[in-house]
Amino acid sequence: MSEIVIFSGSTATLSGSEQVLRYFGSLLHDRQFSVTHISVRDVPYQDLFDMNINSPKIKQMTALIENAHGILIGSPVYKGAYSGVLKAFIDLLPQDVLKHKPVLPIMTGGSPSHLLALEYTLKPLLATLKAHNLKGLYLLDQTINKQREIPIVDEETIQRARKQLDYFCKLVVHRQTTPI
Repeated sequence: MSEIVIFSGSTATLSGSEQVLRYFGSLLHDRQFSVTHISVRDVPYQDLFDMNINSPKIKQMTALIENAHGILIGSPVYKGAYSGVLKAFIDLLPQDVLKHKPVLPIMTGGSPSHLLALEYTLKPLLATLKAHNLKGLYLLDQTINKQREIPIVDEETIQRARKQLDYFCKLVVHRQTTPI
């Protein structure tokens, strides 16, 4: 089995991006991938505020990310970008923590006008960590029902999301079988 880390940048317990990430985790699990879900809510806020790279929790989460074969990372759009707490956590990670790893970035937002937040904020941030960024997904809040098992309510959006997930899975498997 491949180790996939799903990382949520949402500070809310029940957010659209969190529910979509959990749904993708179940799809990956169904495909025989080993999935670990981590969240910015798992990080002690004092460690983030103090930039404590020696925190046991930060070290544990960093090790999970470093040892993963692929990463899904999601965040709601706040003020035209990813969540600030996600950035605070990413600032604690080693510079090449995502080197050669397939990364599927996912953002959710209330307006189509924030679509470019994925391209202009999250993907460049992940690129600085040497990620192999995939196209990524931007999902409108209106296409998500947080109460449903399958939170994406729009069939076209589900198909687009599954296509990206299929490509992500192929890259993860290929990366495992091909030396870097």
